[in-house]
Amino acid sequence: MKQYFNQAINALSKWISIKSVKDTPSFNAPFGAGVKTMLDAVLQDGKNLGFEVKNYDGFIGEIIYGNGDDKDGLAVLCHLDVVPEGDLSKWSVPPYQATIKDGYIFGRGVVDDKGALAVCLYALKSLKDEGFIPSKKIKLILGCDEESGWGCIDHYKKVAVMPEKGFSPDGDFPVTYAEKGIYQVKFTFDIDDKVEDIFGGDRINVVCDKTKVLYCGKSYDFTGVSAHGSTPELGDNAIKKALEFLVQNNAFSKEDFDNLFSGKPFEGIEDESGKLTFSPNVIKKVDNKVEVLVDVRYPVHYNLNDVDKILAKIGSFEVLEYMAPLYVAKEGEFVKTLNAVYEKHTGKVAVSQTTGGGTYARALQLGVAFGPVFEGGAVCHVPDEKIKLSDLEKCMYIYKDAIKELSK
Repeated sequence: MKQYFNQAINALSKWISIKSVKDTPSFNAPFGAGVKTMLDAVLQDGKNLGFEVKNYDGFIGEIIYGNGDDKDGLAVLCHLDVVPEGDLSKWSVPPYQATIKDGYIFGRGVVDDKGALAVCLYALKSLKDEGFIPSKKIKLILGCDEESGWGCIDHYKKVAVMPEKGFSPDGDFPVTYAEKGIYQVKFTFDIDDKVEDIFGGDRINVVCDKTKVLYCGKSYDFTGVSAHGSTPELGDNAIKKALEFLVQNNAFSKEDFDNLFSGKPFEGIEDESGKLTFSPNVIKKVDNKVEVLVDVRYPVHYNLNDVDKILAKIGSFEVLEYMAPLYVAKEGEFVKTLNAVYEKHTGKVAVSQTTGGGTYARALQLGVAFGPVFEGGAVCHVPDEKIKLSDLEKCMYIYKDAIKELSK
């Protein structure tokens, strides 16, 4: 397997150099030129390895092994798009150049989700070379819009058949059986006329690390630390600092500020999947108002209507995106199979878990997130995104066995 892992790292290094951030659409590039370049590169690599490949109008692709009914097949859902690099000054390495040091490989997308894709592809190649014949069609599905809307999955379901069962290597180990509901909304608030402008945040699912305020003829910069929108407690929100400054100058409502950042409106909203998180990640002034885009992750057993009632008390809001929660029985055979593979390769007892993150597993009737992150072994959606090389290699063995067990 070592030769396959080395090949996977070579492919990953090439893919990291492609800035596959969603951008202006064009012909056959619905998510921009960078994402198209990435899709073309991965499909060509799959073809060079002897697999059948398909490109669905630049929205999404497939690398296919085996025959059989599509619906009864096995889906391994990865994504090729990445979040923006953010503040370059906070990177110690070039974000779009794979860098290996101190036992890690660094680069934007190395964790989310190109590293997992690389080891899954070459695990599949290893199975093929060993002569393994799956009893069902295996589809390595290559999404292109996971970070900002899932237009790729919407298109795929119109032009192809999604397997009912599968996993997304886009979370933590062991199995993630439940994912909170994702609710992205836009609030509109009053702001003092003395605030000439305010803006900050790159993506609604990334904690804002830089906000600029133009107030009374002066410019003020506020900096923080980015993090994934599902774990805002791991970041330091620059929007909070900017609005706190405006509150102190009587230019923004203290009540609106508290509703956005105190957490009090959502106290007690919690279940086995954790607490509701509320992360204001993008801000801009529009006319005489200020718009704040908020990423909400609510517990799996809570009703969306109840969440709406609380949001309405905060202020006027518009729904931007919604994804229902994911919940798969952790006692079921599918989860048990994946956890058994994890235990075989780690020697650890697999305890199924929940997350506030959202993965392609939601696109399946029976789907879970499964790796590639081991506890303490990786970071993503921040500067210096990285994963341990030894962990990535271990992933390759796990994914090889998982694919084999689920398709034999």
